[in-house]
Amino acid sequence: MSTGTDPLAPLAQLPGVPDAVAEVRKAVDRLYGHRVMRRRAAEVTSESALRGARASAALAGANWPLEEVRRRSDFSADPEARTVGAALRIAAEAGQLLSVWRHSPLQVLARLHLLAVGDADPAAGRPRRAGEGAEELFPLELEPVEGVGAVVEDGPPPVLPPGPGAEEVAARLDQLSRLLVARAEGQGVGTPALVVASVVHGELLALRPFGAHNGVIARAAQRIVLLAEGLDPKSICPAEVGFAELGTDAYRRALAGYLAGTPEGMAAWIAHSGRALRLGVRESTAVCEAMQRGMV
Repeated sequence: MSTGTDPLAPLAQLPGVPDAVAEVRKAVDRLYGHRVMRRRAAEVTSESALRGARASAALAGANWPLEEVRRRSDFSADPEARTVGAALRIAAEAGQLLSVWRHSPLQVLARLHLLAVGDADPAAGRPRRAGEGAEELFPLELEPVEGVGAVVEDGPPPVLPPGPGAEEVAARLDQLSRLLVARAEGQGVGTPALVVASVVHGELLALRPFGAHNGVIARAAQRIVLLAEGLDPKSICPAEVGFAELGTDAYRRALAGYLAGTPEGMAAWIAHSGRALRLGVRESTAVCEAMQRGMV
């Protein structure tokens, strides 16, 4: 089937998106060409997972220093600790779910939620039912890190609408799953990985299919897509770090663009995702440089 039948193909041609795709591709290729990657790739992958999990937990309300996350062994003491533990468990297993993702993305999403909440939770692994709400996506405001090029806009941040009802969530999850399975079967393969990953990430944030941990799950799903699409086959590009460094205001505004569904809004969301991914590449490049100097 040609890429013209892919519903995501038009997004790749929106103003600014081809440039974002090209910049991401160049940055990722440069990281994969680093000398350290030839002999210590597994260590870079592990460190990327840890840093990505820390950043994803920060975006979900638990902004712990990296060394505290590295030092801790008990993540059950309080809500923040449980959020960090959820992000770590998801990061540890996400890359192992690729084969299942290719034929059953919804099964993987259920598994990610189970990892987050634990099997003692009666809602573990199932989407919200009618009348059930979802936790806030951005419970903690993170300021942008200096020097990352975050665009600071005037005015109050947009108020995001609540997640849709259970029936709409089920229908849209099914549609998303069908699209991803079709891609795994070779349909629509011309659409860039950045575009596909951005749509999966945005759609899961829009739906908030579970009662809790939707942000962590959506960011993990984006990472799985980048792995499945071949852009980041060793999972060494922690976009979660970039989303955190760009700040929650920019994240929320970009997501509002996705929710609006306009060409401008979709292009802004994909461009924001591209910036986050390039910052993730920068993070892992710094890890490689530290390893090369013998500091890690």
